[in-house]
Amino acid sequence: MLAVPPTPVASCRWALPEPADADESGLVGFGADLEPTTLVAAYRNGLFPWPHDDVPLPWFSPDPRAVIPTGGVRVTRSLRRQLARSGWTATVDAAFAAVVDACAAPRPDGEGTWVTAAMRGAYRALHELGWAHSVEVWAADELVGGLYGVQVGGCFTGESMFHHAPDASKAALVELDARFSQAGGALIDCQMPTNHLESLGARAVDRPIFLDALAQVRDDDVRLAVDRLPVSRLTAP
Repeated sequence: MLAVPPTPVASCRWALPEPADADESGLVGFGADLEPTTLVAAYRNGLFPWPHDDVPLPWFSPDPRAVIPTGGVRVTRSLRRQLARSGWTATVDAAFAAVVDACAAPRPDGEGTWVTAAMRGAYRALHELGWAHSVEVWAADELVGGLYGVQVGGCFTGESMFHHAPDASKAALVELDARFSQAGGALIDCQMPTNHLESLGARAVDRPIFLDALAQVRDDDVRLAVDRLPVSRLTAP
């Protein structure tokens, strides 16, 4: 079974800033809203919101951009062994709200708190329209890891991930890569480059290169398989 195709949305009522106008941090501007029409237009143009305390909603288009070409997630030997013996299964869009809520929960390192209540509601609305998707990793019937993000055609922009078992968030990324590649997707957009993302296979690419690639694939018909499958299949030679 495949994910539902996205529902077309109306034109955005905002004049979105140009990515090239971003400052050194990638910030392009403040304000607008989190309505589906705004978010779809923003992601189609390489922009994404990233809430910060005590300021109007900021929008970013970093340079460089962290990107994983499909099929490019790095699976270490230890992760391959973990997947092979885990007994985990994976699904797509089976528990979107639960994944977003888990990503929003406070973490010891302080990450995750930027997924505000407004952001949770906005991405749930996008999910209902078929523009946002989640990947779930299960130990029997327990949700132990996952991620969610926004898909425009052949580009999937990851927003956040979580784990309640070691390596379960990595398993979700490996699962996304496998399913997105099989569906004909081209790019997994990881937004801001970090050492952690680099260890998972992300490459830092210049913003104009990313935007050009995005423009080429954002209208592709790419639909993820949603079936429950064992993650151990990903370790097969």
